[in-house]
Amino acid sequence: MNISNYINDLLYRYDCVIVPGFGGFVTNRIGAKLNSVSHTLNAPTKQITFNSHLTHNDGLLANYIASTEQISFEKATMVISKAVQEWKKELQNTDIKIDSLGTISLNESQQIIFEPSETINLLTTSFGLSSVATPSIKRYASRIKPLLPSSENTNKKGVPTFIKYAATAAILLTLGFTGYHNHQQNQQKEVFTAQQKELEKKIQSATFVMSNPLPTLELNVVKEISKPFHVIAGAFQFTANADKKVKELISQGFNAKIIGINKWGLTQVTFHSYANRNDAINSLNKIKRTVAKDAWLFVKNI
Repeated sequence: MNISNYINDLLYRYDCVIVPGFGGFVTNRIGAKLNSVSHTLNAPTKQITFNSHLTHNDGLLANYIASTEQISFEKATMVISKAVQEWKKELQNTDIKIDSLGTISLNESQQIIFEPSETINLLTTSFGLSSVATPSIKRYASRIKPLLPSSENTNKKGVPTFIKYAATAAILLTLGFTGYHNHQQNQQKEVFTAQQKELEKKIQSATFVMSNPLPTLELNVVKEISKPFHVIAGAFQFTANADKKVKELISQGFNAKIIGINKWGLTQVTFHSYANRNDAINSLNKIKRTVAKDAWLFVKNI
């Protein structure tokens, strides 16, 4: 079984997919880019990186393989473990190409190096968008013509007479406008000050009496905590069967509920939902030992 296909599917929907015992594939969104060499505008995309320190099993990959292949969580975990052993053994001799994701190799320090593929775009919002060719911009330098008139119209000092007159007129006009503007501002300020004093007198003389004040209303707002980790009890084709399973689990003391419909149209029922991953995994292990061996962990914000 080629687990790289499942990793590829999950990276379209999640930003991180961990392969237990091997490492995690992490995606980062990159905006549209302009290639100045080929003069093409590329659509936004997801850049894939690899982190060899992310080896803890979060259940995402195993759950997806189990639900897709209709096998148990334990068997899916064994499939992943076997694939990891084959990858590590093969890396000692050659590079590994993981389908359309990229190539994995070892450096001189025996550290894993990942070279992502540039032919795949995992950003679903960019589906259908291709690179757009843009014409290159050519710039031409033009000679600037002088604004001053020829020397025939200038005086002996090199400055035209009409420019002197124009400068003098501009200075006088600016001074006149500034004085008029300051006068207008002073008048407006005096009017505003008088109106403000009159309003303060009216407020001070006013008396407000509340004969029947309204009672104080206290609201207790409880912030709902997100619980994205769900221990799944089963998925049912008919809603009536899902409701029946929920009632059965509640009678057994579980906080069971329906969390929605999966992509195959089946209604999913959970034993309990948790905000913490470790709590969810501990509960899953206990339920698998005592109640249902086919229970599995599902990660999604509902």
